[in-house]
Amino acid sequence: MTQVCLVGTDDVDLRYELLSRETARAALATYDLHEPFANTVAVDTVSLGAAVSLLNDLNWYLVRFADYALVREPSISTDEWLSRALAERVRDGDVDPDDTDQFLRIHGLDGDELVEPMFASRVEGAVPEYDLRQVAETLVVRVTESEFGG
Repeated sequence: MTQVCLVGTDDVDLRYELLSRETARAALATYDLHEPFANTVAVDTVSLGAAVSLLNDLNWYLVRFADYALVREPSISTDEWLSRALAERVRDGDVDPDDTDQFLRIHGLDGDELVEPMFASRVEGAVPEYDLRQVAETLVVRVTESEFGG
């Protein structure tokens, strides 16, 4: 199962905004919604292609109410996420799944809240330590080179 996680902006209740709109509600109707982190909506899809398709269906709402979307594809990594842009590039065959782990956006987890990201590259195959603040856990997101540099 490929998981999609939508992360809401600070000033909105993402779940409310998505479910209060008919088109978004219809797109999410077949999924079991859960909230792995504060102000997120996550669903399990059958494949990377289905995950990207769902994100495309929800794009109008994502632009307005979400900071970003994450995709976790177990055939690539069971504990690291892909940015939406990287997931699309893998799905389209533009990036080999084995070449997705160089550029990272590492979020600290403060309780169940995702905190400011740190951009880093793997060092000798290892994820650098998150050092922006004291946190018990981190969430690693693989990103495209343009997301990393921009």
